[in-house]
Amino acid sequence: MKFPSLFRSTAPMRYDVKPRYYDPVKEEIEERTSRIKREMEEEGLLNAEEIESRSRTYAGGIRGSFAQHRGIKPKSSSMFNSTAMIRTLLFFAMIIGAFGYIYLGPVILNYLLYVALIAGGLFYASRFLKRRRKDD
Repeated sequence: MKFPSLFRSTAPMRYDVKPRYYDPVKEEIEERTSRIKREMEEEGLLNAEEIESRSRTYAGGIRGSFAQHRGIKPKSSSMFNSTAMIRTLLFFAMIIGAFGYIYLGPVILNYLLYVALIAGGLFYASRFLKRRRKDD
């Protein structure tokens, strides 16, 4: 038995799922009726009221919805496109910077900046040369 209280306790949320089923026969019948209605509309046999009621109904079909699928894109095999490799390089740069700062002082940060600029320049130069070879 529950005691009277000024505060309400929250009731557990109910999980209510209404499953949707795909019925190919029903979908085929709907496609046929819509096609026949369109043909009757073109011939002028339908009145304006039926045309408006048809325009208000929305029909979504599963059939053909995945026809434009091109497949999964292949992953690029470049080592520098891997996020794990980039994280590893950043981790090592921070470790070298921390220990270098302890042993050499703030000069190590200048050295790391120069190394990063040279490595970045070489990387982009190699990409530019690869792109130039593909264009030729």
